[in-house]
Amino acid sequence: MSEYIPISDAKKMRSGVNVDAEVVSKGEPRTVNLKSGSGTVNVCDAVIANEDKSEENQMKLTLWGDDIKAVNVGDKVVITNGYTNEFKGEVSLTKGKFGKMDINP
Repeated sequence: MSEYIPISDAKKMRSGVNVDAEVVSKGEPRTVNLKSGSGTVNVCDAVIANEDKSEENQMKLTLWGDDIKAVNVGDKVVITNGYTNEFKGEVSLTKGKFGKMDINP
């Protein structure tokens, strides 16, 4: 069993991130071009929170493809072996190729 960490700690990590959180908001999906140049994929940003839902315990969760429809506001999500990246000063979490996401486990 993996050990889950607070989002405030996850923001400081790069990989191997295990988080148990609630989806507090979800944006509109958008289409982006794949880096490989082999087409497009839908992507959507959600915000997850744990503990007191203060700003330091909230983080953007990037959802790709089929995960967009599977995740809704109010759902509990458990990310195992996810990774973070930073864009324009904001850290976001994604399950990536090697991670796993369970919804309402």
